Amino acid sequence: MRNLLLCFVLVVLVSCGQKKIDFSGDTPIKTKDFIAAFKIIPGNFYAADSNFTKIADTVTMGFKAITQFVPDTAITKYTGKDKKPQFHPVGRILKEKEIYFLINIKQHNKITLLVLVMNAKDNKYLASKLLLETNQKDDYVHSVTVNKEPTFLISKEKAGKDNTMLFSRTGWVYTTETSFMIVVNDSNEGASKTNVINPIDTLPRKNKLSADYAEDAKNFISIRDGKNANTYNFFIHFEKNDGGCIGELKGEMKMKDPTHGQYLFNGDPCVIDFKFEDAEIKIKEQGTCGNHRGIKCFFDDTYLRKKAPRTNKRN
Repeated sequence: MRNLLLCFVLVVLVSCGQKKIDFSGDTPIKTKDFIAAFKIIPGNFYAADSNFTKIADTVTMGFKAITQFVPDTAITKYTGKDKKPQFHPVGRILKEKEIYFLINIKQHNKITLLVLVMNAKDNKYLASKLLLETNQKDDYVHSVTVNKEPTFLISKEKAGKDNTMLFSRTGWVYTTETSFMIVVNDSNEGASKTNVINPIDTLPRKNKLSADYAEDAKNFISIRDGKNANTYNFFIHFEKNDGGCIGELKGEMKMKDPTHGQYLFNGDPCVIDFKFEDAEIKIKEQGTCGNHRGIKCFFDDTYLRKKAPRTNKRN
Protein backbone atom coordinates (compact mmCIF):
# COMPACT_ATOMS: atom_id res chain seq x y z
CA MET A 1 0.00 0.00 0.00
CA ARG A 2 2.81 2.31 0.89
CA ASN A 3 4.52 1.59 -2.46
CA LEU A 4 1.32 2.33 -4.36
CA LEU A 5 0.97 5.64 -2.56
CA LEU A 6 4.57 6.51 -3.40
CA CYS A 7 4.01 5.72 -7.09
CA PHE A 8 0.89 7.88 -7.11
CA VAL A 9 2.80 10.82 -5.63
CA LEU A 10 5.57 10.43 -8.21
CA VAL A 11 3.06 10.37 -11.09
CA VAL A 12 1.41 13.53 -9.78
CA LEU A 13 4.77 15.29 -9.44
CA VAL A 14 5.83 14.30 -12.99
CA SER A 15 2.49 15.41 -14.38
CA CYS A 16 2.84 18.77 -12.68
CA GLY A 17 6.35 19.11 -14.08
CA GLN A 18 5.03 18.46 -17.62
CA LYS A 19 2.62 21.38 -17.71
CA LYS A 20 1.02 21.77 -21.12
CA ILE A 21 2.55 24.62 -23.10
CA ASP A 22 0.21 27.43 -24.14
CA PHE A 23 0.78 28.01 -27.86
CA SER A 24 -2.02 30.54 -28.22
CA GLY A 25 0.50 33.36 -27.94
CA ASP A 26 -1.24 35.04 -25.03
CA THR A 27 1.80 34.23 -22.88
CA PRO A 28 5.52 34.23 -23.74
CA ILE A 29 6.84 30.99 -25.26
CA LYS A 30 10.34 29.75 -24.65
CA THR A 31 12.42 29.28 -27.79
CA LYS A 32 13.28 25.70 -26.85
CA ASP A 33 9.56 24.86 -26.49
CA PHE A 34 8.77 26.40 -29.87
CA ILE A 35 11.54 24.40 -31.57
CA ALA A 36 10.60 21.17 -29.77
CA ALA A 37 7.06 21.41 -31.16
CA PHE A 38 8.54 20.56 -34.58
CA LYS A 39 9.64 16.94 -34.79
CA ILE A 40 12.98 16.33 -36.52
CA ILE A 41 12.75 15.16 -40.14
CA PRO A 42 15.64 12.66 -40.33
CA GLY A 43 15.80 12.03 -44.10
CA ASN A 44 14.16 13.13 -47.32
CA PHE A 45 10.69 14.65 -47.06
CA TYR A 46 7.83 14.35 -49.53
CA ALA A 47 4.35 15.86 -49.54
CA ALA A 48 1.65 16.28 -52.19
CA ASP A 49 -1.48 18.40 -52.33
CA SER A 50 -3.43 15.20 -51.71
CA ASN A 51 -1.86 14.49 -48.30
CA PHE A 52 0.04 17.47 -46.88
CA THR A 53 -3.03 18.67 -44.99
CA LYS A 54 -2.92 15.48 -42.90
CA ILE A 55 0.76 15.22 -42.00
CA ALA A 56 0.94 18.10 -39.53
CA ASP A 57 1.11 17.64 -35.77
CA THR A 58 -2.02 18.05 -33.63
CA VAL A 59 -0.38 21.01 -31.88
CA THR A 60 -2.12 24.26 -32.79
CA MET A 61 -0.31 27.60 -32.62
CA GLY A 62 -1.92 31.00 -32.76
CA PHE A 63 -0.88 34.04 -34.76
CA LYS A 64 0.50 35.71 -31.61
CA ALA A 65 2.61 32.63 -30.90
CA ILE A 66 4.23 32.51 -34.35
CA THR A 67 4.94 36.24 -34.38
CA GLN A 68 6.99 35.89 -31.21
CA PHE A 69 9.60 34.28 -33.47
CA VAL A 70 8.71 35.45 -37.00
CA PRO A 71 7.93 39.06 -38.03
CA ASP A 72 4.21 39.52 -38.59
CA THR A 73 4.89 40.94 -42.07
CA ALA A 74 6.52 37.64 -43.04
CA ILE A 75 3.32 35.82 -42.07
CA THR A 76 0.68 38.24 -43.33
CA LYS A 77 2.03 38.02 -46.88
CA TYR A 78 0.56 34.49 -46.82
CA THR A 79 -2.43 35.01 -44.53
CA GLY A 80 -3.53 38.48 -45.54
CA LYS A 81 -5.51 40.42 -42.94
CA ASP A 82 -6.77 37.27 -41.25
CA LYS A 83 -5.54 37.44 -37.65
CA LYS A 84 -6.97 34.06 -36.61
CA PRO A 85 -5.19 31.48 -38.77
CA GLN A 86 -4.14 28.22 -37.15
CA PHE A 87 -0.55 27.00 -37.43
CA HIS A 88 0.32 23.30 -37.23
CA PRO A 89 3.98 22.15 -37.03
CA VAL A 90 5.00 19.59 -39.67
CA GLY A 91 8.68 19.12 -38.84
CA ARG A 92 12.15 20.66 -38.81
CA ILE A 93 15.38 20.08 -40.70
CA LEU A 94 18.59 20.77 -38.82
CA LYS A 95 21.67 22.07 -40.60
CA GLU A 96 24.89 23.56 -39.30
CA LYS A 97 23.87 27.19 -39.84
CA GLU A 98 20.09 27.08 -40.29
CA ILE A 99 16.97 25.39 -39.00
CA TYR A 100 14.17 24.83 -41.51
CA PHE A 101 10.66 24.68 -40.02
CA LEU A 102 7.86 23.17 -42.12
CA ILE A 103 4.48 24.40 -41.00
CA ASN A 104 0.86 24.28 -42.20
CA ILE A 105 -1.32 27.38 -42.07
CA LYS A 106 -5.06 26.69 -41.87
CA GLN A 107 -7.51 29.43 -42.87
CA HIS A 108 -11.17 28.65 -43.37
CA ASN A 109 -11.13 26.21 -46.34
CA LYS A 110 -7.52 26.90 -47.33
CA ILE A 111 -4.32 25.24 -46.07
CA THR A 112 -0.80 26.34 -46.99
CA LEU A 113 2.52 24.58 -46.41
CA LEU A 114 5.44 26.93 -45.70
CA VAL A 115 9.10 26.60 -44.83
CA LEU A 116 10.46 29.10 -42.32
CA VAL A 117 14.24 29.51 -42.05
CA MET A 118 15.95 30.58 -38.83
CA ASN A 119 19.57 31.05 -37.84
CA ALA A 120 20.73 28.00 -35.87
CA LYS A 121 22.96 30.14 -33.65
CA ASP A 122 20.54 32.77 -32.36
CA ASN A 123 17.18 31.53 -33.78
CA LYS A 124 16.74 34.75 -35.73
CA TYR A 125 14.24 34.62 -38.60
CA LEU A 126 15.90 34.64 -42.04
CA ALA A 127 13.41 33.78 -44.80
CA SER A 128 10.28 31.89 -45.84
CA LYS A 129 8.96 30.09 -48.91
CA LEU A 130 5.51 28.83 -49.93
CA LEU A 131 5.67 25.15 -50.90
CA LEU A 132 2.09 23.91 -51.38
CA GLU A 133 -1.46 25.16 -51.04
CA THR A 134 -4.94 23.76 -51.46
CA ASN A 135 -7.65 25.04 -53.80
CA GLN A 136 -5.40 25.29 -56.83
CA LYS A 137 -7.83 25.17 -59.70
CA ASP A 138 -5.89 23.30 -62.36
CA ASP A 139 -5.49 19.71 -63.51
CA TYR A 140 -2.03 19.24 -62.02
CA VAL A 141 -0.87 17.11 -59.13
CA HIS A 142 1.35 19.36 -57.01
CA SER A 143 4.10 18.09 -54.72
CA VAL A 144 7.29 19.06 -52.92
CA THR A 145 10.35 16.93 -52.26
CA VAL A 146 13.02 18.05 -49.80
CA ASN A 147 16.45 16.40 -49.77
CA LYS A 148 19.22 16.60 -47.20
CA GLU A 149 20.90 19.71 -48.71
CA PRO A 150 18.08 20.85 -48.37
CA THR A 151 16.75 21.57 -51.85
CA PHE A 152 13.01 22.20 -52.08
CA LEU A 153 11.87 20.69 -55.39
CA ILE A 154 8.38 21.98 -56.16
CA SER A 155 6.70 19.96 -58.92
CA LYS A 156 3.50 19.82 -60.88
CA GLU A 157 2.47 17.17 -63.38
CA LYS A 158 -0.54 15.96 -65.31
CA ALA A 159 -1.41 13.47 -68.02
CA GLY A 160 -1.03 14.84 -71.51
CA LYS A 161 -1.92 13.52 -74.93
CA ASP A 162 -0.86 10.02 -75.97
CA ASN A 163 -0.41 9.00 -72.31
CA THR A 164 2.57 11.32 -71.89
CA MET A 165 3.26 12.95 -68.54
CA LEU A 166 3.66 16.72 -68.64
CA PHE A 167 5.71 18.18 -65.82
CA SER A 168 7.45 21.24 -64.48
CA ARG A 169 9.94 21.15 -61.60
CA THR A 170 11.56 24.08 -59.85
CA GLY A 171 14.21 23.56 -57.20
CA TRP A 172 14.90 26.19 -54.55
CA VAL A 173 17.72 26.49 -52.02
CA TYR A 174 18.28 29.05 -49.29
CA THR A 175 21.44 31.17 -49.48
CA THR A 176 22.53 34.01 -47.22
CA GLU A 177 23.21 36.19 -50.26
CA THR A 178 19.89 35.92 -52.10
CA SER A 179 17.43 34.26 -49.68
CA PHE A 180 15.73 31.53 -51.77
CA MET A 181 17.15 31.08 -55.25
CA ILE A 182 16.29 28.75 -58.13
CA VAL A 183 18.80 25.98 -58.79
CA VAL A 184 16.61 23.63 -60.84
CA ASN A 185 14.26 24.57 -63.65
CA ASP A 186 13.14 21.49 -65.56
CA SER A 187 10.04 21.10 -67.73
CA ASN A 188 8.83 19.28 -70.81
CA GLU A 189 5.96 21.65 -71.49
CA GLY A 190 6.48 23.87 -74.50
CA ALA A 191 10.24 24.06 -74.02
CA SER A 192 10.87 24.75 -77.70
CA LYS A 193 8.45 27.71 -77.68
CA THR A 194 9.77 29.37 -74.53
CA ASN A 195 12.27 32.20 -74.75
CA VAL A 196 15.15 31.83 -72.31
CA ILE A 197 15.69 34.90 -70.13
CA ASN A 198 19.35 35.62 -69.43
CA PRO A 199 19.46 37.14 -65.90
CA ILE A 200 23.02 38.52 -66.27
CA ASP A 201 22.79 39.82 -69.83
CA THR A 202 23.08 43.48 -68.83
CA LEU A 203 26.14 43.06 -66.58
CA PRO A 204 29.47 44.52 -67.82
CA ARG A 205 31.62 42.49 -70.23
CA LYS A 206 34.88 44.43 -70.19
CA ASN A 207 37.21 41.66 -69.00
CA LYS A 208 39.05 39.40 -71.43
CA LEU A 209 36.85 36.31 -71.10
CA SER A 210 33.50 38.08 -70.75
CA ALA A 211 31.30 37.19 -73.70
CA ASP A 212 28.46 34.95 -74.86
CA TYR A 213 29.36 31.40 -75.90
CA ALA A 214 26.67 29.40 -77.66
CA GLU A 215 25.52 26.51 -79.81
CA ASP A 216 22.12 28.08 -80.41
CA ALA A 217 19.46 30.14 -78.61
CA LYS A 218 18.62 27.26 -76.24
CA ASN A 219 22.17 26.13 -75.48
CA PHE A 220 24.58 28.80 -74.29
CA ILE A 221 26.70 30.20 -71.50
CA SER A 222 27.12 33.90 -70.72
CA ILE A 223 30.24 35.14 -68.95
CA ARG A 224 30.24 38.61 -67.38
CA ASP A 225 32.64 40.67 -65.26
CA GLY A 226 32.83 39.74 -61.59
CA LYS A 227 33.98 41.56 -58.47
CA ASN A 228 37.65 41.37 -59.54
CA ALA A 229 39.85 40.25 -62.44
CA ASN A 230 39.91 36.62 -61.25
CA THR A 231 36.17 36.28 -60.76
CA TYR A 232 33.38 36.06 -63.35
CA ASN A 233 29.61 35.78 -63.20
CA PHE A 234 28.10 33.14 -65.44
CA PHE A 235 24.73 31.79 -66.57
CA ILE A 236 24.38 28.42 -68.30
CA HIS A 237 21.25 27.15 -70.01
CA PHE A 238 20.91 24.03 -72.15
CA GLU A 239 18.09 21.90 -73.52
CA LYS A 240 18.74 18.35 -74.71
CA ASN A 241 16.54 15.54 -76.02
CA ASP A 242 14.21 17.98 -77.82
CA GLY A 243 13.65 19.92 -74.62
CA GLY A 244 13.02 16.79 -72.55
CA CYS A 245 16.02 17.49 -70.30
CA ILE A 246 16.93 21.00 -69.21
CA GLY A 247 19.88 22.33 -67.25
CA GLU A 248 20.32 25.83 -65.86
CA LEU A 249 22.72 27.44 -63.40
CA LYS A 250 23.67 30.98 -62.43
CA GLY A 251 26.73 31.48 -60.26
CA GLU A 252 30.25 32.75 -59.79
CA MET A 253 33.34 31.28 -61.41
CA LYS A 254 36.81 31.76 -59.93
CA MET A 255 39.86 31.50 -62.19
CA LYS A 256 42.50 28.97 -61.12
CA ASP A 257 44.88 30.15 -63.86
CA PRO A 258 44.50 32.26 -67.05
CA THR A 259 42.53 29.55 -68.90
CA HIS A 260 40.87 27.44 -66.19
CA GLY A 261 37.98 28.43 -63.91
CA GLN A 262 35.72 26.60 -61.49
CA TYR A 263 32.28 26.91 -59.94
CA LEU A 264 32.41 25.80 -56.30
CA PHE A 265 29.73 27.16 -53.96
CA ASN A 266 29.51 26.39 -50.25
CA GLY A 267 26.53 24.11 -49.60
CA ASP A 268 26.12 23.09 -53.24
CA PRO A 269 27.48 19.60 -54.13
CA CYS A 270 27.78 20.69 -57.75
CA VAL A 271 31.27 21.51 -59.08
CA ILE A 272 31.85 22.63 -62.68
CA ASP A 273 35.20 23.14 -64.41
CA PHE A 274 35.60 25.73 -67.18
CA LYS A 275 38.35 25.63 -69.79
CA PHE A 276 38.92 28.56 -72.18
CA GLU A 277 40.71 27.65 -75.39
CA ASP A 278 40.99 29.85 -78.49
CA ALA A 279 37.45 31.06 -79.24
CA GLU A 280 35.54 28.46 -77.24
CA ILE A 281 34.73 27.36 -73.72
CA LYS A 282 34.46 23.80 -72.46
CA ILE A 283 32.47 22.94 -69.34
CA LYS A 284 32.70 19.70 -67.40
CA GLU A 285 30.57 18.61 -64.47
CA GLN A 286 32.71 17.21 -61.64
CA GLY A 287 30.43 17.22 -58.62
CA THR A 288 26.81 16.15 -58.16
CA CYS A 289 24.82 18.69 -60.17
CA GLY A 290 21.43 16.97 -60.21
CA ASN A 291 19.88 19.96 -58.42
CA HIS A 292 20.51 22.07 -61.52
CA ARG A 293 19.51 19.74 -64.37
CA GLY A 294 17.38 16.81 -65.41
CA ILE A 295 18.50 13.29 -64.56
CA LYS A 296 19.35 12.33 -68.15
CA CYS A 297 21.64 15.21 -69.12
CA PHE A 298 24.83 16.78 -67.79
CA PHE A 299 26.88 19.98 -67.80
CA ASP A 300 29.35 18.64 -70.35
CA ASP A 301 29.67 20.59 -73.59
CA THR A 302 31.65 23.03 -75.73
CA TYR A 303 30.38 26.46 -76.79
CA LEU A 304 31.83 28.84 -79.38
CA ARG A 305 32.40 32.50 -78.55
CA LYS A 306 30.02 34.93 -80.23
CA LYS A 307 30.97 38.37 -81.46
CA ALA A 308 29.98 41.15 -79.11
CA PRO A 309 26.96 43.15 -80.32
CA ARG A 310 27.72 46.49 -81.92
CA THR A 311 26.90 49.59 -79.93
CA ASN A 312 25.95 52.91 -81.49
CA LYS A 313 28.47 55.59 -80.54
CA ARG A 314 27.45 59.22 -80.54
CA ASN A 315 29.93 61.95 -81.16
